[in-house]
Amino acid sequence: MFGIFKKKSEREILMAKYDDLMKEAFELSRTNRAASDAKTAEAAQVMSQIDTLTS
Repeated sequence: MFGIFKKKSEREILMAKYDDLMKEAFELSRTNRAASDAKTAEAAQVMSQIDTLTS
C-alpha cells in the first residue's frame, strides 16, 4: 500500500525495458528473424547499461 508513491529506480526502469524487448524479440522470432535479432541486440545494449549501473 505504501509502495504506491515510491519512485522506480533507474535500474528497475531499465529491467522493465529489457524484459519488454526480450518478449517482443521472442514474438518476432516466429515471423521475422532479422527483426528479432535487432530487438535482441537492443536488449543487450540495455543489459550493458544495467551492468554499468551496478558496477
